[in-house]
Parts: sequence; structure tokens; C-alpha cells
Amino acid sequence: MRGKSPTASDFFAKNRVLLSSGKVFSVRMRLRFDPRARKAAAPSAFYSQKNKKMERLFERTFYATRWFLAPVFLGLSLSLVALAIKFFQELAHVLPHVLTLSEADLILSLLSLIDMGLVGGLIVMVMYSSYENFVSRMNLDDQKDEKLGWLGKMDSGSLKNKVAASIVAISSIHLLRIFMDVQAISNDKLMWYVIIHLTFVLSAFVMCCIDIITKKSH
Repeated sequence: MRGKSPTASDFFAKNRVLLSSGKVFSVRMRLRFDPRARKAAAPSAFYSQKNKKMERLFERTFYATRWFLAPVFLGLSLSLVALAIKFFQELAHVLPHVLTLSEADLILSLLSLIDMGLVGGLIVMVMYSSYENFVSRMNLDDQKDEKLGWLGKMDSGSLKNKVAASIVAISSIHLLRIFMDVQAISNDKLMWYVIIHLTFVLSAFVMCCIDIITKKSH
């Protein structure tokens, strides 16, 4: 005949010294032998698990909202198409008259083409690096897909410095185009062009210094 299962009162009577040594142990034993204590603790455990599930669901949903940026970066690729059309349109205007154009006009046209090429490179850099930094890594095979060497190596700080350097280069090309036709530009406009260009240079220099200081502090 099986023995009678111990009750909570029997357990407390035999183990008073042991129970007095720790409150945590006493609570655990009470939950084990007292059905009312288990029923009282069950709702709190249920709500705790429910809150954790809701928290995980919210965090996953919140984290998935980064994919809203993917169409934005895809839209930048359409701007590359527009830039390529404009580039070949300018090239089509230059080539038929290449023998009759003066040296200054030819240089101005070439500077325009270089300017559009730099803008295209800036768009590609921002599009790919921003996607990898803020959305998801690109799963590309280095051999089959000809992965770019700098892809995946630029963080947000390096990206800002590259963008600032590209803007300075584009501004330099634009300023050089203006200097090639300096006779047709007033001194006031020329002064403002130089001031704006120096502002870009100073901004890029300050961003680079801040990035260096930040990396040294870490």
C-alpha cells in the first residue's frame, strides 16, 4: 500500500531550520506543495510569458521596418538611368563638332562629362553602402558576381567621409568650368562660387577630423 503523500504542514514541521535559512527555498517549496500558491503564481507567469512574446513580436516588426529603405535605394538606380541618358546626350552633342570646337569649349564639355561621371559614382556608393549599412548584407559571390572591392568595408562614418570627398571633387570640377569662362562671370558671383567651394572643403575636413577623433577614442 502506497504511503500517504506529504502535506505542506508536514513539510514545514520537519524542516523549520532549513526553511529559516533562506526565503527563496521556502517560496519554492511552498509552490511545490501548496496548490493555492501554485494557482496564485500561475497567472503572473502566464502574463510574463505573454509580455515576452509581445515584446519579441514588436521588436521583430520594428526591426523589419528598415526594409522600407530598400525601395528608396532602388529608386536611386533610376536616377543612374537618367544620368546615363544625359551623359550620352551631351556626348552626342560634342562628337559631331569635335573638329570645329575650340580648345576651351572642348575642355568645358569634357569637364561636364567628368562631372556627371563623378555624380554617378557618388550615387552608386551611397546606394550600395547605405543598403548594406542600414538594410541588409548583399549575399554576392566574389567570383561569379564580381563583387566590388570596397563593398561591405565602409561603415556609416566612412561613407560620410567618402560622400564629402566626392562633393568636394564635384565642386572642384564645377569651379574649374567657371574659371574656364571667367570673362562672362561677374566678380560677385565668382566670389560666392569660391566661398561655397571652400565651405565644402572645410566641411569635409571637419568631418574627417571628427571621424579620426572618434576612432581614437574607441
